[in-house]
Amino acid sequence: MNAWSSPLSEQSSRMGPPASTRDAGPGIDWTRLIGRLQQAQRVVVVTHVRPDCDALGSSLALASLLERMGKQVLLVGPFDVPPSFRFLDPQGRFRRLGRDVQPEQLNQADLIVIVDTSSWSQLGEAADWIRSTNVPKIVLDHHLSSEDLGAEAFKDPTAEATGRLIYELARRWGIPVDRLSAEQLFAAVATDTGWFRFGSTRADTYRLAAALADAGAVPDQLYQQLYENESLGRLRLTGRVLSRAEADLNGRLIYSWIERSDFTATGALPSDTEDLINFLMAVAGTEVALMFIELASGSLKVSFRSRSHWDCSQLAGLFGGGGHRQAAGALLADPLPLARQKVLDAVRAAME
Repeated sequence: MNAWSSPLSEQSSRMGPPASTRDAGPGIDWTRLIGRLQQAQRVVVVTHVRPDCDALGSSLALASLLERMGKQVLLVGPFDVPPSFRFLDPQGRFRRLGRDVQPEQLNQADLIVIVDTSSWSQLGEAADWIRSTNVPKIVLDHHLSSEDLGAEAFKDPTAEATGRLIYELARRWGIPVDRLSAEQLFAAVATDTGWFRFGSTRADTYRLAAALADAGAVPDQLYQQLYENESLGRLRLTGRVLSRAEADLNGRLIYSWIERSDFTATGALPSDTEDLINFLMAVAGTEVALMFIELASGSLKVSFRSRSHWDCSQLAGLFGGGGHRQAAGALLADPLPLARQKVLDAVRAAME
């Protein structure tokens, strides 16, 4: 198959009612964004390492949208789609850079769209190619923190998820959302809002969910796929995380960690760490939760969560990371014991 072939999924003409009563994306020039996309014929869509449902769902729905406008699209990631999320990509559209597709093939593109991240470190193996290529680039993202990726940025930090921005793009472009895209975008929005539990959830969020349900998303089936389809390995890994949990600052700060050896011992996959930090946030009195995860690359991922006035994006920013006010992350090169102590010292100092 030619790298630039673009298989289309079965389409539906349903879009559902307008998802918002507000002018979503106050920082986004929608006319300019649509113009940039219309000018390109070959588009590379790339998203971040350790992809979540927002990264995958938004990228896949954007690819479908572009293909329906006659574009050729390549979906590329510095990862393999986690098994638990493969239902979002039933056609296996995502290709791994350097294995399934080579940089020279991507250099034939007219435009690169970087989805759901504004961070070099989150682009992993794709970062070197994005830095070196002369192909024009744009960013489509909802995270507050931002680095200069050499791209024109279309960002709205007030959006619950990047999935919101893809829906708004389709609505403003006048293109109906098909059933599969509705499922992908519903998963994006639902997971980034903690299944509508987080403070980012607004009345407009439920209107968006209703519009996507009207377009074919089935919430109970998506919930079962995401939260009632666990592996025994993830269950065992969860047990280790909970058994190691430690509280500090009279219970205001809680943290736990995952070692590389835990994956072999439990049979869990790296993707099985997703959302485990939420168990820590469930402890009464917790204001900030931290999760330290040793990665196969040797680096250490730190996740920050808050349900109070503490700004996680600022805490993560102390270590070159970023994200949202209540959820952020960072990558450190230090070994687990040293990195854990550094982060704990900094967070304690900020909270005391």
